[in-house]
Amino acid sequence: MSVVIDRRTALAWAAASCLAGLAGSAMAQASESPEVLIQRVAAELIEAVKSDAALRNGDQTRVIALVDNRLLPHVNFTRMTASSVGRFWRQATPEQKQKLQAEFKTLLVRTYSGALSQVKDQTLVVKPLRANPGDTEVIVRSELRTPGRDPVQLDYRVEKTDAGWKVYDLNVLGVWLVETYRGQFAQEINAKGLDGLIAALAQRNRGNAIEKPPIGSKS
Repeated sequence: MSVVIDRRTALAWAAASCLAGLAGSAMAQASESPEVLIQRVAAELIEAVKSDAALRNGDQTRVIALVDNRLLPHVNFTRMTASSVGRFWRQATPEQKQKLQAEFKTLLVRTYSGALSQVKDQTLVVKPLRANPGDTEVIVRSELRTPGRDPVQLDYRVEKTDAGWKVYDLNVLGVWLVETYRGQFAQEINAKGLDGLIAALAQRNRGNAIEKPPIGSKS
């Protein structure tokens, strides 16, 4: 059994959940509880991936379209980017922030488009939400279950907004995406500054090879 494969599959689920499942009316989404939202996404995921060969094969044009149309309205991407850049975000100019968000989005699309092909016969079991009624930030905990394999931890950090609950981080097997990128970005910024990070991300995004999820490099 490969933990790396399970982790990559879980990351694909996390990405594809947002890409394929966050549909429905804005009113319904605004009134949904966070765990109901995630559970609905999981229920719609398998059918969406199975019926979309381009998505299943990691077609980046298709993935980018889904990101723009279905993912970004339901993710606080500004917060995700700012948290990944860390304390340096406050030093960034508006132009640098715009470029960082654009390059980071492209990086995530490239990273997880290849992993979407891993989504096959998994099911996502959302655990009961541990939160107080007035909480505006919660963690939705779940398990990705694959026949014949151990369950994989997959959690979402979500925040309540006027437009409904929005995802701003995800965790696979105890490792949060934002924390992982924050360490990588800090090294680049310390060495070459914010413009150096933007240039490094742009260079990676221009590459031909599909990026591997950074969490997946751990076993």
